[in-house]
Amino acid sequence: MGMNLSSDIQRIRHDVVVIGAGGAGLRAAIASSSRGLDTGVVCKSLLGKAHTVMAEGGCAAALGNADSRDNWKVHFRDTMRGGKFLNQWEMAELHAKHAPDEVKLLEQWGAVFDRTPEGLIGQRNFGGHRYPRLAHVGDRTGLEMIRTLQDHAIHQQGIQVHMECTALRIVMDGDKLAGVLAYWRDAGRFVLFECNAVILATGGGGKAWRITSNSWEYTGDGFDLAYKAGAELVNMEFTQFHPTGMVWPPSVRGILVTEGVRGDGGILLNSEGERFMFNYIPEKFAAETADSEEEAERWLAGDKNARRPPELLTRDVVARAITKEVQAGRGSPHGGVFLDIASRRPADVIRRKLPSMYHQFKELAEVDITKDAMEVGPTLHYFMGGIRVDSNTQMTRVPGLFACGECSGGMHGANRLGGNSLSDLLVFGMLAGNGAADYLDKLEATPQASSETVDAAIREATAPLNREEGPNPYLLHEELQDVMNNGVNIVRDKEGLESAIQSLDSLKQKASAVKAHGSSQYNPGWHEAISLSPLLITAESVARAALAREESRGAHTRIDFPGEQDRWQAVHVIISKSADGSMNVRQESAQAPPERLSEIAHSSLTDLEGGSA
Repeated sequence: MGMNLSSDIQRIRHDVVVIGAGGAGLRAAIASSSRGLDTGVVCKSLLGKAHTVMAEGGCAAALGNADSRDNWKVHFRDTMRGGKFLNQWEMAELHAKHAPDEVKLLEQWGAVFDRTPEGLIGQRNFGGHRYPRLAHVGDRTGLEMIRTLQDHAIHQQGIQVHMECTALRIVMDGDKLAGVLAYWRDAGRFVLFECNAVILATGGGGKAWRITSNSWEYTGDGFDLAYKAGAELVNMEFTQFHPTGMVWPPSVRGILVTEGVRGDGGILLNSEGERFMFNYIPEKFAAETADSEEEAERWLAGDKNARRPPELLTRDVVARAITKEVQAGRGSPHGGVFLDIASRRPADVIRRKLPSMYHQFKELAEVDITKDAMEVGPTLHYFMGGIRVDSNTQMTRVPGLFACGECSGGMHGANRLGGNSLSDLLVFGMLAGNGAADYLDKLEATPQASSETVDAAIREATAPLNREEGPNPYLLHEELQDVMNNGVNIVRDKEGLESAIQSLDSLKQKASAVKAHGSSQYNPGWHEAISLSPLLITAESVARAALAREESRGAHTRIDFPGEQDRWQAVHVIISKSADGSMNVRQESAQAPPERLSEIAHSSLTDLEGGSA
């Protein structure tokens, strides 16, 4: 056991290593590479298979092309209100200010957006946004973004991409970052990326739940890497259940139906054919969002001709409304509700404006959305919480470790508005890439990877292969999904959360003795065994944070603590790893917002419209 395992493993040197090849990772890599740094991208799947592709409805940016009253201040105000004012104020400001320039830059790099009649970038309505604000490419916006970023990163910047490679451990030299240990998924060989800055862009951890829009890659790797390296996680209790994931047939269960379907006129109906969302409009929301008192009254009275349909309320409101309809016995045959666009728009318009939705469900599920309503329900979709970072640089409290995109926390507060994810990737990817470059500019000595840390990580990774027997990793993963679906779902209470935490403790014991049969080459059972650690860290952090926050706010609903509680308005739940290895949970008072931003967030719309200063 005293053997030096790290002495003969493969070593690759970069200035900066970006882990994750979605929109945030590619934008970060482009930014750091543009600063003259040798930048490598590591992704556990194939290039092009990022979850950015799933965000098809559009990219939120206050370009003002569809409504000239729109500007960054209104976008900022919408984002803060959607996030229930738990957002990091400066992050929301940076996002709203930089998003238009990032969308225009993407266009310069070759993205082909839909157009207004005047030839400007087209923008559509989306939930929680005051004006049509989403730059879009039909219902394939994320795909176009990834295509454009990949093309620019590889062909213009010459960035090296290491595919089918999973990061295992951040390697430190004292308190500074010195590299990252990973392994090639096909050959099962280890590789040490020697670098002095790592940008985590790994997305979320939806595979801890059974009903999720997330693919197999989403096992919380970034949360795990950051947590074990000493970074903090913030507000992990805020997990977004997208209101419209397919619930039937089984071949497409959990797959997202873009909010663009509702943005283009789709309506939600219960089993009685009632357009039920009119019963769930919060009075406060109607008063704040409607153009006039008269329109607010029309909304609350159920007027079907109101300017903005209630199907475009924020995602937490819509997801809870669907859950209540199902619980009341008014759900669809398979436990969801009906999303109908077929009766609202001509077939040729649906096929033209929502081509991916049309083809995907026709081929995978034999559902023709131009003729039939879809059965939809909440599906675990997105993490608002995540790795805690500095607003301007995206650096964690670990020197040299950065995070951006879905794996970082703070920008979205208690609930994310649709479309803000794609502009988030661009803005904070850019800031992380520049933050890493600034950090390396000031770095005096070059930290060196410790062989002891590397050896320990290799032994931990290969342990499942070296055991004679042990639990099956696939069955443990299914147990974990059951625990999260039962105790840490869209609606939570103390009893369910405490039971879930107890079950997770038991699962951790089993996972520490897991057995993967076969060798390290081409071994999916071994990959599954390795992914259990990040899945369990993700699950436990969400469950413990949800237990700590004794209120209902945004995407976090506690039936034993209904409604928002004033005491929690300015409290962040912070998670970190204790010296003894246990998970530490603490509450921290949020800093008071800068006066200029507080003023914007609480201004009336008339004061903000049309001004961009």
